[in-house]
Amino acid sequence: MTRSPFDQANAGNPTRRKFLTATGMAAGLAFTGALPGIGTSNASTVEVNRLRDYPFALGIASGDPLPDAVVIWTRLAPKPLDPFGGMNDRPVAVVWQVAEDDRFRRIVRSGVEFARRESSHSVHVDVRGLRPWRHYYYRFIVGGHISPVGRTRTAPAPRQSVPGMAFAFASCQAWWEGFYTAYRDMARKEHDVVFHLGDYIYEYGVGADSGVRQQPVPVDFTRETMTLDEYRGRYALYKTDPDLQAAHAVAPWIVTVDDHEVENNWAGPISENNAPRNEFLVRMANAFRAWYEHMPVRIAQAPNGPGVQLYRRFQYGDLIRFNLLDTRQYRDDQAAGDGMKPPNPGSLDPNRTITGAAQEKWLLDGLAEKSARWEVLAHQTAIAQLDLQRGQGLLVPMDTWDGYDASRKRILGGARERGVRNLVSIAGDLHRSVASELRPDYADASSPVVGTEFVGTSISSGRDGMDHDADGLTILAENPHVKFHNFQRGYVRCEVNATQWVADYRVADRVTVPNGTVTSRSRLVVEDGNPAIHAT
Repeated sequence: MTRSPFDQANAGNPTRRKFLTATGMAAGLAFTGALPGIGTSNASTVEVNRLRDYPFALGIASGDPLPDAVVIWTRLAPKPLDPFGGMNDRPVAVVWQVAEDDRFRRIVRSGVEFARRESSHSVHVDVRGLRPWRHYYYRFIVGGHISPVGRTRTAPAPRQSVPGMAFAFASCQAWWEGFYTAYRDMARKEHDVVFHLGDYIYEYGVGADSGVRQQPVPVDFTRETMTLDEYRGRYALYKTDPDLQAAHAVAPWIVTVDDHEVENNWAGPISENNAPRNEFLVRMANAFRAWYEHMPVRIAQAPNGPGVQLYRRFQYGDLIRFNLLDTRQYRDDQAAGDGMKPPNPGSLDPNRTITGAAQEKWLLDGLAEKSARWEVLAHQTAIAQLDLQRGQGLLVPMDTWDGYDASRKRILGGARERGVRNLVSIAGDLHRSVASELRPDYADASSPVVGTEFVGTSISSGRDGMDHDADGLTILAENPHVKFHNFQRGYVRCEVNATQWVADYRVADRVTVPNGTVTSRSRLVVEDGNPAIHAT
C-alpha cells in the first residue's frame, strides 16, 4: 500500500536489505554524474543496421517549453523490462524531426542524436529556433522504425499578451494500485502544458501479482528499488502504460521529484530509516540518474551524483509565471520523528526550512519582480494547515509545510510584502483533493488570506477511494480555510485568463478496473485580485 503524509511515518520500520548494486559500472556512472553519450560519436561504432524489434515501446515525450525551444525525448527499448531495454552495447543513430504539421510536410528542425547504452539508450534533444506559443509535431526514426507522433507547444514570448491558457497537473501514480484512467481523460483534452508534481514512480516492489494489474513481471520488480538498474526498470515498467504514453504525446510536460522517486519521506541526505549516509547518497545518485534518463528535461537537469537542479521557472507571457520548487533535497529532517504530530518545538523552529536558504531567496527575489498576473508555486505537498484532530488541539503532518511553519510564514508573508497580485499554489502528494485559502500564520486569527492552494489527488495511488473518507471529513470540519475535499483518484485541469482561474477537479469513478470513467467533481473559481474560492 502506498503512503501519503497522513500515514504514520516509518510504520513497522522494516529492516533494510543489504545495499548492493547490480553492476559496478552502473553505480559508478550514477554517482559521478558522468553523462557519456552527450556530444559527438565515432561513426565506426554507431549501430546502423535495422533493429529487428520495434524500439519505441516506452513512447515519446516533450517538456520544459521555452518561447523558442522544447525538449523532445525517447528511449530505445524493444524489450522494456529486460536489462538496458533489450539493447546491445553499441550506440544507435536516432533521426529526429520537428514539423509544423502532423504529416511532416513542413519540417522546421531535424537532426541526428546518438542513443548510448551508458544512458539506457535515451535521447534528449533540446530543439532550438522555434517560434513562441505555437504547436509543433515531432517524431523519431531508427532504421525502419518510426515512433508515434507527438504534439508539443512552445511558451509565449516573455512579455506577450496571453488572453488565456489551459494546463493540467497530476502526481502519485502507483502502477500496481490502479489503471491510469485519469491520463486517458487528460489525453483527450487540450492542454498547453502538463505539470507532474512528483511520485512518477514508487520505489516499492509491485508485488508478485502486480496488484490490480495482474500482469506478470520479472522477480526484480517485486523488490524495492536500490540499484541504478532497478530504478531504470521501474521507470520502464510505468512507461509501458498506454494512457501515460498518450498523455505525454499530446502536450509538453514540466516535471519535478517528490519522495518516491528515491524513497518514502526522504529529507536531503537523510533516508526514511536512517540508512548509512554514504549508502543513501549512492541510492540518491541511482534514482536521479534513472529519473533524468526517462524525463523530457534539459541537460541542466542532469544529475551531478546525488544532486539534481530541479527548481526553475517557466514564464507564460504576461498571464502566468510558474515557479517549480524542490521541497525534498534541501529540507531539514522531519520534526518529531515524522508522522502526524501536534505542533512542536521542531516544527515551530524559526531556523528550519523545507526549501533551503538558496531556493527560498531565489523564490522571494522572483516574486518581487511581479512579471505576470498570476504567480504560481508548483511543488510537491500542501502549504495550507491540515488539522486532523477532532475538537481541541492540533494534529498535523510533519512531512508537509505544517512541519516547517517558519518556511510557510517566510514565503507567504514574503509574497504579501512584495505585493504579489495573485498567488496560487498547486501541489500533490496527499492522495486527496484539497482546495484551501492560504494564510501565513494559521495560529493567528487576524492573519490575512494571501493566496489560494489547489492540491490534486493521486492518479492511482490509494486505489479507488471515495468522495470523503474519515480524514477528509475531519479536514473539512477542523480547517475553515479548506473549501473543498475529495478522496477519489484523478487530476486537476486549470483554465486561466486575466479575470479568473478555474480549477476543474477531474475524478475517476474507479481505477481498479481498466474501464473507469472520469467526470468533473467540482469547478472552483478564484477571481483576479481576490484569493477567495468559489464554486461555479
